[in-house]
Amino acid sequence: MKTLLVRPPSSRLAEGQITHIAKPASVSYTAALAQWQAYLDIFRAEGWAVVQVPVADDCPDCVFVEDAVVMFGDVAVITAPGTPSRAAEPVAVEAAIRARLPHIRVHSITGDGTLDGGDVLKVGKDVYVGLGGRTNGEGIKQLRRIVHAEGYTLHAVPVTKALHLKSAVTALPDGTVIGYLPIVDNPHIFPRFMPIPEEHGVAVVVLSDEHVLMSSDAPETAALLRRMGYTVTTAGISEFEALEGCVTCLSVRVR
Repeated sequence: MKTLLVRPPSSRLAEGQITHIAKPASVSYTAALAQWQAYLDIFRAEGWAVVQVPVADDCPDCVFVEDAVVMFGDVAVITAPGTPSRAAEPVAVEAAIRARLPHIRVHSITGDGTLDGGDVLKVGKDVYVGLGGRTNGEGIKQLRRIVHAEGYTLHAVPVTKALHLKSAVTALPDGTVIGYLPIVDNPHIFPRFMPIPEEHGVAVVVLSDEHVLMSSDAPETAALLRRMGYTVTTAGISEFEALEGCVTCLSVRVR
């Protein structure tokens, strides 16, 4: 069973946190909701079951559900967001997982640790975690203990040029890490790295070994991946990109 964990956008989406880009002149909640629904339709067409966490209108960034939990097989790590305005988001996400996915084992980042899910990139049994504005050393230390017990190796990597690690790099189904060089601190950290031509082309969601989902705002990158033999589906997510979001931010994939 492939399950997609999502959370609808808040009506206060336009008030979301922005760190590395200019605040947009406007963000349309109506357009964002339509884009979010179309995003879900792509997964439903591929056979994914959808679990929705209730919307929280007092949490402007709640639609970026990836930051609230990280999955490692049947293990969920509930995060501790690195910005105070998002501190409440993981509570409802954990409740939804416990109620709808009772087979999942749940761990949490606690105390002084901070961790945003967008800072966690899994490539096989290697876990790269961005150390930067939203994730601190204590959060990484706690995550290392959890994932080592599950057979993963954690690598802490610097993030200073983007909001999250996965704002700068993600991975293709074959494990190649792709990134937009101007916002990647050190591409040599990754055993296989391929630069891509557009910033919005950084984020890919792996739907299968041959199929990826990415933003419709990176046509050159989409063409490149198609030449590499991948099936590429694109989604229009401009309202979320205006708030430093991407296709990975909008869901958590439970396989």
